[in-house]
Amino acid sequence: MSEAFFRDCSLARSTFDDADLSECVFSNVNLRDARFTDVNLAGVSIYDANIEGLTILGHDVAALIRAELARSDSGRSVR
Repeated sequence: MSEAFFRDCSLARSTFDDADLSECVFSNVNLRDARFTDVNLAGVSIYDANIEGLTILGHDVAALIRAELARSDSGRSVR
């Protein structure tokens, strides 16, 4: 399935297991509570997507992004 383009659709609660999604583009897609396990995500692009509850390889993606943003914000000095 490499180089597929998912646009303006809902993949909520979908499960992708043992799939090659390399170079796929997800644009304006609902990925809420979707699961990606044992997948090749090399070169994947995600734009304007609902990722709340999205799990990739057992990790909550939205939580990881929030933690990274908090970490990078705490490293900035305010003048």
